[in-house]
Amino acid sequence: MTMADKPHQVFEVYGESKCFDDDGRIKRTGSVWTASAHIITAVIGSGVLSLAWATAQLGWVAGPTVLLLFSFVTYYTSALLSDCYRTGDPVTGKRNYTYMDAVRANLGGFQVKICGVIQYANLFGVAIGYTIASSISMVAVNRSNCFHKQGHHAACNVSSTPYMIMFGVMEIIFSQIPDFDQISWLSIVAAVMSFTYSTIGLGLGVAQVAETGKIEGSLTGISIGTEVTEMQKIWRSFQALGAIAFAYSYSLILIEIQDTLKSPPAEAKTMKRATLISVAVTTVFYMLCGCFGYAAFGDQSPGNLLTGFGFYNPYWLLDIANIAIVVHLVGAYQVYCQPLFAFVEKTAAEWYPDSKIITKEIDVPIPGFKPFKLNLFRLVWRTIFVIITTVISMLMPFFNDVVGILGAFGFWPLTVYFPVEMYIVQKRITKWSARWICLQILSGACLVISIAAAAGSFAGVVSDLKVYRPFQS
Repeated sequence: MTMADKPHQVFEVYGESKCFDDDGRIKRTGSVWTASAHIITAVIGSGVLSLAWATAQLGWVAGPTVLLLFSFVTYYTSALLSDCYRTGDPVTGKRNYTYMDAVRANLGGFQVKICGVIQYANLFGVAIGYTIASSISMVAVNRSNCFHKQGHHAACNVSSTPYMIMFGVMEIIFSQIPDFDQISWLSIVAAVMSFTYSTIGLGLGVAQVAETGKIEGSLTGISIGTEVTEMQKIWRSFQALGAIAFAYSYSLILIEIQDTLKSPPAEAKTMKRATLISVAVTTVFYMLCGCFGYAAFGDQSPGNLLTGFGFYNPYWLLDIANIAIVVHLVGAYQVYCQPLFAFVEKTAAEWYPDSKIITKEIDVPIPGFKPFKLNLFRLVWRTIFVIITTVISMLMPFFNDVVGILGAFGFWPLTVYFPVEMYIVQKRITKWSARWICLQILSGACLVISIAAAAGSFAGVVSDLKVYRPFQS
């Protein structure tokens, strides 16, 4: 039996030690700032680049309003979810190490399986979405340089397939980092990169508005008749809801981030502060990027602000922004996939506890550093996972549609339904009380939004598949 398998016995021995937490695990060192970095890395992802397009579909009234509403719902339900990290007492109660553990402790039964399927399918989908987004940015760097040399009307067609393979190779290497606790440095680098490209996108939007002296767009969004049919307007508006939901989605890894925090103070208190800081910062960025992008381009706002070639110059600045996107997505991919990796490896160890392939770690000497602990199962399974997500990305590289589907699929169950239901159980809120009714109304309204967003995004995929030819530039 390993130390991790018998936390209570370990605690009896090391209870007074400064090296171990109350569950016998190595003392956690995370703070409000590392948690904020993890959240910002997860939240300010590729989703920010589709917000100008989403605002264009909804217009000046609905666009910013929907952004603010999603930010409020995300913050509120994340605060509810952070209270579910410990079962019972918020300071000394039993820890829940993963989102699924929290659902198991509070709701149990069939809901645990439903949660697991949705959470891990969503994480798998995010990996695909990030692979697509990174390849689009790498292609944009190539095309930007081509336009600079040959003029804005040059064809400059570039296939995204080789770039997806390059991103996949990078992720195979980074995926060998054993667990979440060891990627805080990668999260901090990624968070800096996300601010870099978001700021450049915002700056270019502001410069475009200043140069033309005109604010584009309308109160109701993209025009029916001149740009789209009435039906397309409806589907695109629904798809925009999915894109905005995706831009705020991180609840599915909140418990895992909270499990890296030191205490005291209580983890829930630190997590609420980190959530407030992160959601406030990202909302300001989202409002600025979405609104200035729409102000600059109006109905013609590109699906991806930095790769849609609304901007051509300064080309070197676009290159810096797109390289920053790629660096950020390398880190964000890991932040999202580590919980999935941990779940599969933990399950495999429980099923085959005597298998040397699954449990044995080999020390690989690295000059000047501690030996790297290589696990054969981790190496093979994580490599296969990255290869599968890369191949699927090659077959369906539709950025806005994939983003919309992911947002719609994960938003209601993971960001709203499970946190609300767990909080009701945790706080013993009486059925049909005023608070219970308000929470159920919130959950029901978000379900309607998710269904509409899913319908719009699937309609977009069907439309794109009619004209798409795989592996062609």
